[in-house]
Amino acid sequence: MMINYQERIPNNVDLGNDRRLQRALEHWQPRFLEWWQELGPEGFQANDVYLRTATSVDAKGWATFGAVKMPDYRWGIFLADQQEGRTIGFGDEFGKPVWQQVPGEYRSILRRLIVTQGDTEPASVEQQRLLGQTCPSLFDLRNLFQVNVEEGRHLWAMVYLLHAYFGRDGREEAEDLLMRHSGSEDNPRILGTFNEPISEWLSFFMFTYFTDRDGKYQLKCLAESSFDPLARTCQFMLTEEAHHMYVGETGITRIFKRTLEKMVELKSDDPVILRKAGVIDLPTLQRYVNYWFSSCMDLFGAEISSNAAISFANGIKGRPDERVFEDHVERDTSLEIEMPDEAGSVRMGEITVRSAINEQVRTAYIKDCMVGVTRWNRLIKKAGFDFTIELPSSRFRRQIGLWADVITDPKGAFISAEEYERRRDEFLPSDSDRAFIHSLMQQVIEPGKMAGWIAAPDRGINNMPVDYEYVNLK
Repeated sequence: MMINYQERIPNNVDLGNDRRLQRALEHWQPRFLEWWQELGPEGFQANDVYLRTATSVDAKGWATFGAVKMPDYRWGIFLADQQEGRTIGFGDEFGKPVWQQVPGEYRSILRRLIVTQGDTEPASVEQQRLLGQTCPSLFDLRNLFQVNVEEGRHLWAMVYLLHAYFGRDGREEAEDLLMRHSGSEDNPRILGTFNEPISEWLSFFMFTYFTDRDGKYQLKCLAESSFDPLARTCQFMLTEEAHHMYVGETGITRIFKRTLEKMVELKSDDPVILRKAGVIDLPTLQRYVNYWFSSCMDLFGAEISSNAAISFANGIKGRPDERVFEDHVERDTSLEIEMPDEAGSVRMGEITVRSAINEQVRTAYIKDCMVGVTRWNRLIKKAGFDFTIELPSSRFRRQIGLWADVITDPKGAFISAEEYERRRDEFLPSDSDRAFIHSLMQQVIEPGKMAGWIAAPDRGINNMPVDYEYVNLK
């Protein structure tokens, strides 16, 4: 499905034939651009950046590369092709036709889901707005900006749905998406993780690996929705989200490679020696994994959730890749999950599958996260060192659900509050860890050059060389 780039707002939803909607979105557009200039990437708005832009939503034409200034990026509204005869894939209405309009009884819950998803998109741009000042290379600077502009387009995707299907309420919610700001004391973003500052590149790579992967699973759940415009919107967003996770995984992998090169050269795994050599030691990388992975656990919601059960039963929000499940209705099914007991140990408890939807999604996410961790451990073993990166237990550092305020170590073992405080710097990045990481953050902008704490990428972007001038700073 081709995208109309002749319109002021590029789209493939025939926006030109809905003048009321087009005028409403054109009224929102300058406010978006004001937000982008004020809270988007700082210091690079006038520079040409080698970015990709969607030209169609099929596999062959969804991305075209070229130099563009970020404020001129062609943000727009792109939905995956409509599937004729698509039916509801789960819940009590399984097999019936999907909805092309919002059913009145589900209006509130669908609006809330769209607003929550939409709120994360500008939040991450705000969190990352200063990272360009300390980029490790032009290659990484370009990747940061590609992530940023695509998060901006994902905001457009949610705003279109709010404007097109939710009337005045939707228009007001769209305005509020530009009024909340990451980290604001008075008007913060909805989800806590999206109010945390990302002031250095190790956290950026961890965020794009772990937090954007949570975004992938949220989008996969919404891509199953019986509300067809939402499903089609999220299907296309997933093609862009894949790049964000790629940036995270390859970024962390390159950090491991550089650290291991130094470890082999110096014949040492001593963090003190390695820090003096200007690379990030493995125990520090483990603490950052602990921090960012655990910060994502609550994003999936409580293990036992009546809201998730209702959304599944009503066909509003499904499970990722619903087709792989044998039972798409789950009316009388149950499963066992771990839960704490009053004696301070773990027991197995039986709950309905519908109530455990969040836990099923969280489990799939954890399995997906392990793919990169396994790859990093292979690199460590190949270099000849005895160290294993581990994902912390899903019980660790929880504030929502069965494990909220249950104090454990990263392995999930129960410990006292006193022991947790005493060992906090063993589990999570300490002030000295963060100070060291910040000390490494020196901007490198000569084409092909890399900061000393990260290895060069294996290849450039779109078959271009690694030393290509991906951002023109002249």
